[in-house]
Amino acid sequence: AIEPYYLMRPFAPIVLASLIFLSLIPLPAATERMPLGEVRPGMIGVGITVFDGSAREEFTVHILGVLRNVMGPRRNIIVARLEGGPLAETGVLQGMSGSPVYIDDRLVGAVSYSLGFFPKEPIAGLTPIEEMVESDSAPASMARRQPVALQLPVTQDSLRDLVRQAFRRVQPFAAQPSKVQAVGLNPTEAGRLGTLLRPIATPLALSGFVSELHDLWESEFNGRGFVTTVGGSAVEQEMSDPRLQPGDSVGASLIRGDFAMTGTGTVTMVENDRVYAFGHPFYNLGPVRFPMTRASITTLLPSLAISSKIAAIGHTLGTFDQDRSTGIFGTLGPGPKMVPIKIALESAERNLRQTFKFEIVDNPLFTPLLTYVSVLNTFYSWTQEVGATTYLVKGRAQVQNRADVLFHDIYTGTDASISAAAAIAAPLVALFANDFAPVTLNSLDITITSIEEPRTATLQRVWLDASRLRAGDTVPLKVLSRTYRGADFLETVMVEIPPNASGRLQILVSDAIQLTQREQQQGRTPGTAQSLDQMIQALNDVRRNNRLYVRLLQPTPGAVVNGETLPSLPFSVLAVLEGDRSGGGLVRLLEATLGEWQIQTDFAISGSRLLTIDVEAG
Repeated sequence: AIEPYYLMRPFAPIVLASLIFLSLIPLPAATERMPLGEVRPGMIGVGITVFDGSAREEFTVHILGVLRNVMGPRRNIIVARLEGGPLAETGVLQGMSGSPVYIDDRLVGAVSYSLGFFPKEPIAGLTPIEEMVESDSAPASMARRQPVALQLPVTQDSLRDLVRQAFRRVQPFAAQPSKVQAVGLNPTEAGRLGTLLRPIATPLALSGFVSELHDLWESEFNGRGFVTTVGGSAVEQEMSDPRLQPGDSVGASLIRGDFAMTGTGTVTMVENDRVYAFGHPFYNLGPVRFPMTRASITTLLPSLAISSKIAAIGHTLGTFDQDRSTGIFGTLGPGPKMVPIKIALESAERNLRQTFKFEIVDNPLFTPLLTYVSVLNTFYSWTQEVGATTYLVKGRAQVQNRADVLFHDIYTGTDASISAAAAIAAPLVALFANDFAPVTLNSLDITITSIEEPRTATLQRVWLDASRLRAGDTVPLKVLSRTYRGADFLETVMVEIPPNASGRLQILVSDAIQLTQREQQQGRTPGTAQSLDQMIQALNDVRRNNRLYVRLLQPTPGAVVNGETLPSLPFSVLAVLEGDRSGGGLVRLLEATLGEWQIQTDFAISGSRLLTIDVEAG
């Protein structure tokens, strides 16, 4: 019986010597390629990949045939059986994607597809190298993938739905066997193979993520073109050669720093500092800016379903700038600019202060979602996970050539961590999804104060310390609230009555949610931003959980016409607007706002009170 590759510890010296010898094997010139039209069943080729560490090893490739139009018009796959090294025990390995295959010293293509799960033999699909090169030379344009909106409040179930939506991608394998054309294979068998082919899943190495978040990624990524694994940092001396060669392990980083997330695969070809890898899409995003990193194979994880390489991630060697259906492509050199994120976590009760620094790729899809998960990971790592908790969040997102987006709010309850993380990521979703101008996020700096108890308060009553009110007066409004522990606290707001106001007025004191609901019932909706600057201002004006909002109201009719609020309209004007059916949606308002104020507290406060007052003419 053949001993499994991963158990052959006694033969380590012999294996090491073999690896050193194989690493010295001269590779065929990458510029010498075999066109697909010359590939015939029965040909035998040589593949190169890494099974252990960073040493490249050979394996044998037996060409079985060619499937034409299997991935779409003019998208073809070479079908081959692999043998050698640990492949008899592991089958086709996740992480082999991109492994180059040579026939007669000419590059044919990249190992990139497998026959689903539980295959009896290591049968693989090869992406022809000419299709990879052709995809790289195509114009770098693609419809922008819109970020997935974060709807508040966010729960664990809605979080899973969010990840599921964000990482749903079109399945590229053939759905209609009749459209598959075969060379060297029985047509019926070729059609069946076409429907079974799947891109070899990309191992997604996670480092610094707690088990809850690791389980989330695993439940949503696995089976969607990715497989989550535990990652780490590679030993630098193993990565001393700055150059990549065909067969080397390579990574495409999404997060790096205290938290890390990197998809790993194999280099197919390096030509004039241009690197071709994977042989199938990472996410098929088109133009991207992902750091290209070294990777070292720590071990192999055998599985009856499909085995995987476990990789450690090394330093950055360049930038992947194309994510296409036939592979990912990039250039050796400096890495891309990423979004630096700093999260300072404080807890006076535990005498705790931790600062986490990491970077996230600048990408409309990934930046908001990965920010959300990284912030949530910080909560789960260092704060109370069971029971009610409170988080005070302050910070700013610096947008290039624009005003900062500001964060200052409080979140409390059993789902406080989810709400706080979503509130940080939601403005990023809006920014990257805007239709006004491209957004460059320079940095995100957040300070989170953790309090291991609920921090809530309820509005009790409001009153004025004045017996007679006249137009033009400024009067003190008293606002009494009570904390969750039963302690009362009193706030005072100086209410200015306009000089032209008289008669019966109302003073509304309300939390953010109830004020918004009241306005929606009256047909008031936030105006649509007409520019990116207006959008940022609207994000900064979002109502907060830790504030009470004071409104001086007059029961004077008004209207909302095509989204624009027109308060205090004469009845004659309202009659004209209502009679003009071409004017579009008109909603009548029952009151006009004469003044607005805010009360900021240290609690998540709730409640609403309405005070009626009589004002004499000035």
